[in-house]
Amino acid sequence: MRERGRHYLVLVSFLFLAGITFAASQGFAQEAAKAPTVESNAKAIEQVQIHANYLWTLVAAALVFFMQAGFAMVEAGFTRAKNAINIMMKNMMDFSIGSLIFWAVGFGLMFGATTNGFYGTTDFFLSEWKGPDGDQWILAFWMFQVVFAGTAATIVSGAMAERTKFVAYLCYSVFICGVIYPIFGSWAWGSLFHGNGWLEKLGFIDFAGSTVVHSVGAWCALAGAIILGPRTGKYGPKGEVRAIPGHNIPLAALGVFILWLGWFGFNPGSTTTADTSIAMIFVNTNQAAAAGALSAMIVSWILFKKPEIGMTLNGALAGLVAITAGCANVAPSSAIIIGLVAGVLVVFSVLFIDHVLKIDDPVGAVSVHGVCGAWGTLAAALFNIGGTSTKMITTQLIGIGACFVWAFGMALILFKIIDLIVGLRVSVEEELEGLDITEHGGHAYNDFQVIN
Repeated sequence: MRERGRHYLVLVSFLFLAGITFAASQGFAQEAAKAPTVESNAKAIEQVQIHANYLWTLVAAALVFFMQAGFAMVEAGFTRAKNAINIMMKNMMDFSIGSLIFWAVGFGLMFGATTNGFYGTTDFFLSEWKGPDGDQWILAFWMFQVVFAGTAATIVSGAMAERTKFVAYLCYSVFICGVIYPIFGSWAWGSLFHGNGWLEKLGFIDFAGSTVVHSVGAWCALAGAIILGPRTGKYGPKGEVRAIPGHNIPLAALGVFILWLGWFGFNPGSTTTADTSIAMIFVNTNQAAAAGALSAMIVSWILFKKPEIGMTLNGALAGLVAITAGCANVAPSSAIIIGLVAGVLVVFSVLFIDHVLKIDDPVGAVSVHGVCGAWGTLAAALFNIGGTSTKMITTQLIGIGACFVWAFGMALILFKIIDLIVGLRVSVEEELEGLDITEHGGHAYNDFQVIN
């Protein structure tokens, strides 16, 4: 009996050990099956890169969105206190209206599939998005593009400041974000999504939008300023220029620093990829801005015998605009040269437009974004790291010219139609009183006396 019990115990022990051994072997087999392979590692790395691209693109979009605040500060600071609310409202509304119309129409015209190379015909109302189970990249890409559309729209606000009817400006915002900007954008950038624009096929270089964004906005601004006419009192009976100082230069300076910061999303973010290429773009962006500020200050010091703050601030912006086209294909040393030239150009352009053409541009938007945008687009070919050619330069000139003809021509027609339907300019009485009280029923600074 005792012997039988001992055998039973041995049998049970053997079975127990066998079970443990089997379970362990199965576990090891499963672990072995889960061991990393070349294929699984590649997929994991790809997922990390995809997630990084999403994160970088959306962070860059947030930086570019913050540029709206920078534009609002610059425009308000360079104009009079009695129009500060109006400036804020225009910047708020051109982005709000622009977001909706770019979702409905603009994005499709700009990036939808095209058979003609001139405009897209698909992807309206973000129809490409198939819900949470579909490809989410279209949402990230759309978000980055809509802040660019808002930038193009808000450039116009400063050039038309202090005498434009608010309702007229709202009408304009619909068309620049819905038609004017997107269609030119499709010519130069359509292949970033579905399209394939005719300028792209020629080899046009405009990495982040010296022409696509900034010159489009500037040429629209030029058309608006021409049709509006100058502010009351800007020019004397013999055509002499009368300065109308801005009411808050520190505010304008803050706006420039905000824009400088936002440009680190504007240019490097245009890669839409989190990789090493953004390092050079960051450096180029910064160096061009610094060089533009320096050269504009020196030129204004020579001309006016004082280092003038307004020209210096616009010099920094001029450098930023100029480097936007070639930020990914020029060396940092070239970026400095591009910025230096832009700083000189902006000073003489502001004086030429103001004193010779007699066009009243309160913030110098046409000079900063139009003239320096054209220079930067040409410079992207002149200073190309891989070398330049006559064909490359010719293509850049074609793009610059096409932008002017399209944006200026369409805006001229648009503003003329708006003027006929709702009127573009406020009355002289409303202008003298200030748009804050006449258009919006309030004062930006209630505790201070507003001096005309």
